[in-house]
Parts: sequence; C-alpha cells; structure tokens
Amino acid sequence: MKKRVLLSLVAIISIFSLQSCVTNYVVSTPTKYKSSTNLEKINTRNMNSASKSSYDSYNASFEMAKKSEMAALITGAISHAKTIDDILSEANTYLGTPYRFGGSTRSGIDCSAFVLNVYEETTGLELPRVAAEQAELGERVERQQLQKGDLVFFAHNRRISHVGIVQEVTPEGEIKFIHAATSRGVMVSSLNDSYWGPKYRFAKRILKEDQNIATAEATN
Repeated sequence: MKKRVLLSLVAIISIFSLQSCVTNYVVSTPTKYKSSTNLEKINTRNMNSASKSSYDSYNASFEMAKKSEMAALITGAISHAKTIDDILSEANTYLGTPYRFGGSTRSGIDCSAFVLNVYEETTGLELPRVAAEQAELGERVERQQLQKGDLVFFAHNRRISHVGIVQEVTPEGEIKFIHAATSRGVMVSSLNDSYWGPKYRFAKRILKEDQNIATAEATN
C-alpha cells in the first residue's frame, strides 16, 4: 500500500514538473532581420526622396528663371517703348525748324542731321551724317510691319536722298512720318501723300529691344 502511494506521488510530481516546464518555457520571437529586398526598398525610398527633393528644387529654380526671364522681357519692352516715345517727343520739338542744306542746328537743319540729332540725343547712338549711309544700318522692315521710330527712306532717282522717322501708324494703316522737308522744314507727312508716296523706297529698324536693354543697363 505504501509502495502504491509512493508511486502515485511520484507520478503526480512528474506531471506537475512537466506542466511547469511547459508553462515556463518561453519561445523567444525570432529576430526579424531586414532582407536584402527590404534594404533595397528602403534605399530606393531614400533615393526617391532625395531625387524628389532635387526635382522640386530644379522645378522651383526653373520657375524662378522663367519668371525672371519674363520680367526681363517685360522690362525690356517697357524700356524700349519709352525710348521710342522719347525719340518721337524729341523729334516733335523740332517741328517748324527751317530746312537748311548741310545744317545741323535748330536754326536750320537738313533731313539726315535731323534724324542723327534726334537719335543721338535720346539713345546715344551716333548715326552716319548722310541719308544714304543711314540707309545701310539696321534691319529692313516691310511696309505692313512699320512701327513708330522706324526710319523711312526716299529717293528722287536711284540714290537714297531723304529720310524721316515714323511717327504714327493709324488703325487704318496710314503711315505718318516726321522729317525735315526742303519746302516747309521739319513737318509731319504721310506715305499716302501723292508726292512722298511714289518716292518711298524702304524702311529700316535701327533700334532693337536688346540694344535698348544694353543701353539702359550701361546707363544704370
């Protein structure tokens, strides 16, 4: 009997020991090492982040450059328009000045000296003294594209002998120019005029916007 009880106790103790081992045994969670695939994803994410930052920076710089360029163009256009207005304002101060062949002052002036004086006083550009040489400067402009400030040239025969400055292009397309005429001195005429119309040969644009910007920057 004692032997049977002893065996039962041993059995019970063994069972509790086993339960204790099972209960106290903790399976540790395995360390999750980042696989190479995960590392690539992380690196790619970092690279994408850097690339996006660079891309955003580039876009911001590009947009700023575009705005700066646009501002420069607008400034240049405004400056150019102001210079043309200055040319015409100066030209108008000569209205009524008598014509004098070879003259170059307000007491008497010829056509090429008139253009030379006006351009030099307003832009600083020194044009040749005679109309034929002034006609060799600038870019040729079609009659339909004439603008204020362009030079218009005339000839009584083959040789250019007269020059004027476009003062206005009306909505109807009429081109008015200011010049020193032998008959009435400095005056405004039209290319529709029966006298000047047939003598008109071509036009030149002396002052470009980029020239004007350079002149303005040099002045400032």
